[in-house]
Amino acid sequence: MTIRTILVDDEKLAIQGLQLRLQPHEDVEIIDTCANGREAIRKIKTEKPDLVFLDIQMPGFDGFSVVKGVMDIEPPLFVFVTAYEEHAIRAFEANAVNYLMKPVDEQKLADTIERVRQRLAEKKSAEDAEQLLDVLSEIAPERAADFVETTATTTESADRFEKLINIKDRGQIFRVEVDSIEHIEAAGDYMIISTGDNSLVLRETMKDLERRLDPRKFQRVHRSTIVNLDLVRQVKPHTNGECFLVLESGAEVKVSRSYRDVVARFVH
Repeated sequence: MTIRTILVDDEKLAIQGLQLRLQPHEDVEIIDTCANGREAIRKIKTEKPDLVFLDIQMPGFDGFSVVKGVMDIEPPLFVFVTAYEEHAIRAFEANAVNYLMKPVDEQKLADTIERVRQRLAEKKSAEDAEQLLDVLSEIAPERAADFVETTATTTESADRFEKLINIKDRGQIFRVEVDSIEHIEAAGDYMIISTGDNSLVLRETMKDLERRLDPRKFQRVHRSTIVNLDLVRQVKPHTNGECFLVLESGAEVKVSRSYRDVVARFVH
């Protein structure tokens, strides 16, 4: 699949540098470049690219204004590219795929392109499902209802639940892959997010965080603990009716008696 891409930057050398770094990624096709925000809005609406690399600090319409300016259409994926680190939080709030600092690091760019591929593949799967449903509705209406029922769970998983969580901790922004999270522990209005080799503090309630995670994978095993069941490697019974889950990193998490039945449905 070709990723149709537009580059937006008021500095010609910055565009040339990004073009050079994108050359090894053969599926990225640069269909246009723009030198300002107004031109970018016009080109995005007419060309309908898959991806836009967008400078934030531009005269007139800045990068965030460009994002707002195309919200009346189905927007492309955005990657912000800038020399100003203080814009990172707003970039994440704008649901950018990633945030790259100038000069762009080649490895970080490669990671970003891989995320773009994943996001576009998920979108393509959803579109394929809609097309199949249209065909079924015409030739076999009675099967269309079954199709909707069987694909509802898959669609919800792909579109609703988070795959990346942005965490501001110790003055930095961390992009955490949800699949890498082993367990989460509550500490008042803060959550301790453990990935096996790192622990980060997120200011959010347990209830709100649960809504963002796929319940088929992330289960509450204690009043103050959520576990990624895909990373459970062993179950250790305890004499008082509780048990411990041994995670991939070797960490042990207590499962209270009231949650044992929940865990038993997933861990064998």
